[in-house]
Formats: sequence, structure tokens, C-alpha cells
Amino acid sequence: MSEEVIKIIEVSKKYNKKSVLNNINLNIEKGQIYGFIGPSGAGKTTLVKILVGMEKIDKGSIEILNKIMPNLEMLQEIGYMAQLDGLYSELTGLENLRFFAALFKLSKEKQKERIEYTSSLVNLTNELTKKVSAYSGGMKRRLSLAIALIQDPRILILDEPTVGIDPELRFSIWNELYRLKNEEGKTIIVTTHVMDEALKCDVLAMIREGKIITSGSPNELMDSYNVNNLEEVFLRAGRFNNENQSIN
Repeated sequence: MSEEVIKIIEVSKKYNKKSVLNNINLNIEKGQIYGFIGPSGAGKTTLVKILVGMEKIDKGSIEILNKIMPNLEMLQEIGYMAQLDGLYSELTGLENLRFFAALFKLSKEKQKERIEYTSSLVNLTNELTKKVSAYSGGMKRRLSLAIALIQDPRILILDEPTVGIDPELRFSIWNELYRLKNEEGKTIIVTTHVMDEALKCDVLAMIREGKIITSGSPNELMDSYNVNNLEEVFLRAGRFNNENQSIN
């Protein structure tokens, strides 16, 4: 029997009277890789910020692991990689990892273990003594991903995680996401606007103008709209949504 770890119930959000999320309903099960896909400004980042308690909702409710959010206790269970890297530039990569590990009150032994694992995963082991100010954009993204994993969270929320990362490392990161899902039962949310990455997700929610225009597995969506790629799904779902709005 599937276990729902995230419930998003009729969530709406406005900025300066402009609706950025409109009546979002989603259930995300344990061990799923769940993708939020849509163009820039669609509402993906706002939705993940709400999930981690960085934004308040105007309407609706969110439950994570059966706790109403926001809830400080739940932050221990959520690893978050923001679209903009929140790193300390004057510290080294290692010092950044130690700082964030300390926030989660990891023992020194556990800190060492997790730093070795996460830095190896993102191919930064030999770069940890350098200041982050000397890192390239791709290296900063990789360090941000390592930090999101540092406390061994049950839920990973990754906002455009592979932007600026070379194809070989992107491949290895996705392999690790599959391992975390399959072997450790972690639930992973990924936002993206890249269709080939969307294909790697178990379930997709396509978001446009703050609304979910369709959702399902990649194959279900392509079958439902009788097309052979997700770009066509997005276009057809968008047209269908517009036609329904016009009728209503």
C-alpha cells in the first residue's frame, strides 16, 4: 500500500494581488521522484518554497510526513536545494559543508561520513579546500546539492538541480537520485524546464500560470494526449486548459 508523504490541499498564493498559485492539489507518495515542470514564472519555485516553509500560503494547507506545515521539526527531514545558491563565498567548500552539517546537529563522526559521501557524489572532493568565491557556477550548484543531502533527509526538494552541470555529472547525479529512491525509499521533488529530465521522473505535474494543467507519469501523459513527446503534452494540455477557461 502506497504511503503519502506530502499532501498539498487547495493551496493558493498571491504576490501584490497577482495570483502565482491557484488551487493546487497534489499527493506525493514515498519513494517517488516527482517533477514540477513548466516555464520560468509558472509558479514552480514558489511552490517548493512553500513546501519548505520559506513562503506563507494565502489559502489551503500542506502536510509533510503527517505534520501540518510550516513545522520546524520537519526541516530535519527535508533537504532543500534552492535555485539560487545560498553559499558563504568567503568560506571553503569544506567549511560550508561543516557549517550546514552543524545546523542539523550531526555528530563529528557523522559529519565526516556525510561530507565524504556528498562531496564525492558531486565530484568536489579535491576542491573542498578552495574558497567558494573561486568556484565556477557549476561547482557552486554541485556544492549546493551536497548541502541539500548533508543531513541524510527523508525528502529531497531540488529546484533546477542540474542547471550549469556538465552532462556526465548530470548522468551520475540522476543515477544517485534513482539509488536514493530505490534503495533508501527517499522521496524526491525536482523542478525543471528541461523535457529530457522530466522523462526521468515517476510522476509529473505540469504547471502554467500558477495552475496544474495536467499530471501523471510521462508515459501516461503521452498516451493520454496521443503524442510521443512531453513538449506536445504541454502544448495540448495548455490549449485544452485555455479552451475550458473560455467556455467557463
